[in-house]
Amino acid sequence: MIIISACLVGLPTRYDLEVVSHPHLVELVKKGLAIPLCPEQLGGLSTPRSPSTIEYGDGEDVVNARARIISSEGVDVTENFLRGAYAVLDTARLVSAEEAVLKEGSPSCGINYTNRGFERIKGMGVLSYLLHLNGINLRAVE
Repeated sequence: MIIISACLVGLPTRYDLEVVSHPHLVELVKKGLAIPLCPEQLGGLSTPRSPSTIEYGDGEDVVNARARIISSEGVDVTENFLRGAYAVLDTARLVSAEEAVLKEGSPSCGINYTNRGFERIKGMGVLSYLLHLNGINLRAVE
């Protein structure tokens, strides 16, 4: 089974409600080979929502309580991001997922890049770091 960022298969889960759809990923979902999930929504954040950024680090630092995630309105949403990431991890374990296809650049799903201070930096998002720690193969999609 594959976990896919819900925003990559045309579901309106992005913070700004922009719809992005990758047909090959949609086909995986239709065939029952993949599950679309949004960690931010699972963590209790609404859609649309203010964009968020990691302060003072990357996803590893957030998981290890060395950094936090702040919305553009100045609200600390760290707990929402952590709650959502752990919910996706629990689901991945439940369905024995071996791979996750995630949205590159996001503070949750970024694999090679995330954002700090609303600027792109090298590093993993919160969810991608947790999945990596738990042996799930990661693939980034812009």
